[in-house]
Amino acid sequence: MTGARRDFLAAAGTAEELLRRPEVAGAWQRPSALARWSVGGLAGHLAYQVLCLPELLAAAVPAEPVVGLLEHYARSAWVGAALDADVNVRIRQGSEAFAADGPAALHRRLAAVLPELAGTLAAADGTRPVRLPFWGPWSLTLDDLLATRTMELAVHGDDLAVSVGVPGPELPPEAFESVVVLLTRLAARRHGRAAVLRALSRAERARGSIAAF
Repeated sequence: MTGARRDFLAAAGTAEELLRRPEVAGAWQRPSALARWSVGGLAGHLAYQVLCLPELLAAAVPAEPVVGLLEHYARSAWVGAALDADVNVRIRQGSEAFAADGPAALHRRLAAVLPELAGTLAAADGTRPVRLPFWGPWSLTLDDLLATRTMELAVHGDDLAVSVGVPGPELPPEAFESVVVLLTRLAARRHGRAAVLRALSRAERARGSIAAF
């Protein structure tokens, strides 16, 4: 199994553990740490990163061209969009709908899919093109798609943990490093290489945030 698949499954496991916590269920209807998001909606968004995989892998190989990770984010409409932009409203509404049956049902769905997904990914070709339909007219390789989902699980797992006052999920070192590498590449694309280098090594020359998004 490639590192991308191993890292994704590790991150998916931490999401399952987080969604099992009673603090998440107890705060389901409350606002989360993210503006305009409820805890339940954020939990739905977190679980979707895993639950989208079975259908995606069962679909026919897409005909759209395959692009690299940085090009994928350069094309993604949500990157840099305002909170109330149509794309972000649709993401929030879709996440709320995905979690509409409540915390126990969402956790059961996620826990049930993980063992089967582990077997499916172990046998999958990491270079196979895959595509989520709301992206636009392009595809990613499976391993690149999993890198994006691992990052989403790490970032939104922390968002959800902060929202309900529990410690953030701890990824294995390899998975954590893959997330940091992707975020660093995106930060350098957004702010420039020098800004990232200085922020990480020379506080006196750092110009401020180097957030990837």
